[in-house]
Amino acid sequence: MSDDQNAELLALVRSLSDRVNALEGEIKTIKLVNAQSVPEETLVAIAAAVAGYMGFRAKRRQTHFTTSRTWQATTRRSQLSHAPLHLR
Repeated sequence: MSDDQNAELLALVRSLSDRVNALEGEIKTIKLVNAQSVPEETLVAIAAAVAGYMGFRAKRRQTHFTTSRTWQATTRRSQLSHAPLHLR
């Protein structure tokens, strides 16, 4: 190989080494950011804000109590029977 080719290869190796060092530095900063613990409440608040901004509506889940006579009678009968609710 001639001296020109060696010099060109050396320059390419140096530029690649510089790029690798830069990427390793970025990886270290990303790891430092990920290492910081963020409370779950904060993550939930951020997720809700983003979902609201994007137009997703939250589903409200609420218990529903029936006032019908049949439901009341069935519940009363099951409570008076003293049988275990779940059998395996």
